[in-house]
Amino acid sequence: MPVAPDERGRAMNERMQPQAPARMRTEPSPALVIFDCDGVLVDSEPISLAMLTRALNRIGVGIDVETVRARFAGTSMVSIMACVARDYGIEAPEGFVAAVKADTLRAFDAELQAMRGVAEAVRALRIPTCVASSSDPVRLRHSLTLTGLWPLFEGRVFSSSEVPRGKPFPDLFLHAAATMGASPSDCLVIEDSVPGVTAARAAGMRVAGFTGGGHWSHDRDGGDLVAAGADPVFRDFTALSTLVA
Repeated sequence: MPVAPDERGRAMNERMQPQAPARMRTEPSPALVIFDCDGVLVDSEPISLAMLTRALNRIGVGIDVETVRARFAGTSMVSIMACVARDYGIEAPEGFVAAVKADTLRAFDAELQAMRGVAEAVRALRIPTCVASSSDPVRLRHSLTLTGLWPLFEGRVFSSSEVPRGKPFPDLFLHAAATMGASPSDCLVIEDSVPGVTAARAAGMRVAGFTGGGHWSHDRDGGDLVAAGADPVFRDFTALSTLVA
């Protein structure tokens, strides 16, 4: 049976309308956004990785800052020192970790900055947020206070010291979600490291990779994050509200 002209026009119009990506049509907006801290909220990784590299070199670990970034970014000091002992056969002297932490905090006082646009982006969100980081509570509070971000997350900051296993295990993200009263499947994690992305995926959460930090100058496309399961990857916090929506 021939199709009436007005019906043909309507069908053509429908075909020509831009279609939203399948992910946008099928995934609801998150109930909770979980931010990593170092390399996401604050541009701390170039500073802390440099301080860690120098300290490891001093005790005889032959390693450069790029290797430190690739192997240790996003992991806790407990995990880092276990890897150093296992892979390099060097046990850190007593007080080593405390000294690295103290030196790093002093360097933060002189150099640390919040990520560009992050405060405005977080304030613009209309859903709950929290922080889940491999850093210890002292460093977390110091970093967020120094950069003016502490009031945005006060009372909702979680450290790997609160769980049995840090990233890349899912414990920290599951702990944060449970405390905030959110189902893991309703959470969106913002991460800058492969261990963090791996942990979020293991927790059953969606995860977006952030490559706007200084330590990502080598790969702004975030190929390592994509391979670990981040989708999408972004580098500018002006995109956050659209990504969440």
